[in-house]
Amino acid sequence: MSEENKLSFKDFYTVARLALSGNREDLVAFLRKIARRLGGSEAEQIRGLLQGERAGSLTRGMPAIMPVDADSRLELLRIEKPSEVETPVLSDEIERALRQVVEERGHLSELAAAGLHPCTTALFVGPPGVGKTLSAKWLASHLGVPLFVLDLSAVMSSFLGRTGNNIRNVLNYAKGEHGILLLDEFDAIAKRRDDAVEVGELKRLVTVLLQEIDSWPEDGLLIAATNHDELLDPAIWRRFDMILRFDVPDQSHVEAALRRFLADCNPDESLMMSLAIAFSGMSYSDIEREVLSIRRESVIRNGDVLQLLAVSAKERIASLKPTHRRRIGADLVASGKMNISEAHELTGAARDTIRDELRKRGIE
Repeated sequence: MSEENKLSFKDFYTVARLALSGNREDLVAFLRKIARRLGGSEAEQIRGLLQGERAGSLTRGMPAIMPVDADSRLELLRIEKPSEVETPVLSDEIERALRQVVEERGHLSELAAAGLHPCTTALFVGPPGVGKTLSAKWLASHLGVPLFVLDLSAVMSSFLGRTGNNIRNVLNYAKGEHGILLLDEFDAIAKRRDDAVEVGELKRLVTVLLQEIDSWPEDGLLIAATNHDELLDPAIWRRFDMILRFDVPDQSHVEAALRRFLADCNPDESLMMSLAIAFSGMSYSDIEREVLSIRRESVIRNGDVLQLLAVSAKERIASLKPTHRRRIGADLVASGKMNISEAHELTGAARDTIRDELRKRGIE
């Protein structure tokens, strides 16, 4: 044990006080902090003790009871058992980060020997429909653990004190289970404490959240997801081991998503290019919704789904602003994917305007 990692009398006193008071949750959280500080074989021994304590507690007495709202008696969590989940279409950076979370769980002893711990908390930021929830499900699938999803409609009570109790009950329950807790719409419960319209109870709730995030168990994973990161309390950001920003897919990822949604239709490259341009700027969920709508239409009208997709793509591209269509046409020509006449046919932009755009870029 290195000199700076030695335990002080204050550490021993805190352990004794928590143990004698019967405050199990705080004792376990404090021991985890000590394990992180110690590292090496000492940390492994403490973690082994904690894992044995948890395993023993699961066999004693009644099983853990799902937390419910005191008024409505609604369950506060939705549990999704691990199941096969197809790898989401994501940026390379986000996919690497998610795979590392999975890989870390297979190298706990190596991390402990280096004085490190696996990622236990992650914040997913981005607009709706870009893969945040699906990524949480993918992690649960690959780790083979259940996904606990916080039901905010059940948690939020007309009595603010009960909302705080609901959140605490959810967090305490999830910490005692081996799984992933997903706090969706995180901004609803982790708002800035300097927000003048928020009352004291909600501000105290943010403080509770900060403490819980700091002490999340190493065999669990807490994921918070938000569409409105600007609403989050500034102190929240420093508490997460990992922060991932999910963006609206670019054209290449739009095309990858379309190939997955239309795998059984075998669209040609020309149609794929048209669709990728037409659906550019849309979220994955919006693209899938549009594709499914067209597929349903093809069944009802007994039509050709690829033909209907081609019509939809043409209409969408035609609705774009002329300047946008001109830039798209120039992009296609500059990339070598099309000549000027083909770009004109696809985008509806005049050949001369495409040529002018290319000249502005220094391309003749």
